[in-house]
Amino acid sequence: MHVTPLVWIITIAVTIVFFVYEFFAHVRKPHEPSVGESARWSAFYIGLALLFGVGIGLVSGWTYGGEYFAGYLTEKALSIDNLFVFLIVMTGFAVPKAYQQKVLLIGIVIALIMRGVFIALGAALIENYAWIFYIFGALLLVLAWRQVASHGKEPDPTRNLFVRAARRILPITDDYHGDRLSTRIDGKRFFTPMLLTIVAIGFIDLVFAFDSIPAIYGLTSEAYIVFTANAFALMGLRQLFFLVGGLLERLVYLAQGLAVILAFIGVKLLLHALHVNEVPFINGGQGVAWAPEIPIWFSLLFIGATIAIATVASLAKTRRDARREEPSSHA
Repeated sequence: MHVTPLVWIITIAVTIVFFVYEFFAHVRKPHEPSVGESARWSAFYIGLALLFGVGIGLVSGWTYGGEYFAGYLTEKALSIDNLFVFLIVMTGFAVPKAYQQKVLLIGIVIALIMRGVFIALGAALIENYAWIFYIFGALLLVLAWRQVASHGKEPDPTRNLFVRAARRILPITDDYHGDRLSTRIDGKRFFTPMLLTIVAIGFIDLVFAFDSIPAIYGLTSEAYIVFTANAFALMGLRQLFFLVGGLLERLVYLAQGLAVILAFIGVKLLLHALHVNEVPFINGGQGVAWAPEIPIWFSLLFIGATIAIATVASLAKTRRDARREEPSSHA
């Protein structure tokens, strides 16, 4: 896939414009968005992402189009998991609902910047070192296990390393002062809990980048597809937070679904690593003939089906649990 520097510049510039517009049109004035507003903008960004994928398919071929859609689905699912942790962070720091939009937007921008750095590093490693696929594959299998093992045991975001360090170093107020990051009290500069919330979000974004980038590089080696799939997955995430805030708590099997997806991509990467093997102590440095390459159409179907099954199973379980609780509540 040939992407000129001009196309890269235009893509990055348009992405920046969207986030600047988000700030001035929706976030600058603190408010809690309505369900209608959140639904309209969520639909707009999802529609835009799908149209972009169709554009890639028409211009560059449907192999790349399929890679984009598989990557977008994976990144969207991981972003929803990220969204659930954002909810835990803002609950832990008791962020007022009117100010949550600002925290989300800043967190999403930090996430995109960090993923951009990882995308560039990943592209450079893949281009020069084929053995990196072994590392990425093994990492995804470890992350898949972590998803299952840590389900229901989310760490306290108010006590992570960066937040504890910030509390020791900086003077922090006990209360929020609007949506400001700092304020003056008796002539002295203090920082507000809003800053600590953003520090916690930034730390979480760093952790999620380790999941996100190896996962999508297991579906495509095209840095442009990796970047645009990530950008579109993050766009509209702020609105989605307010639209499905209650639904997030009902997706009880989301962690297991993501674990299956990460494990599948991990196996796919390991098979690809064997197929293009250059490691001298494996098959004499030659590719392993029996290692199959999993086609992108199968990856797309598998990821889509896994997300659908996890969602339906989650909603069915929460509905059953609610019915069981009804008799006891009437007793």
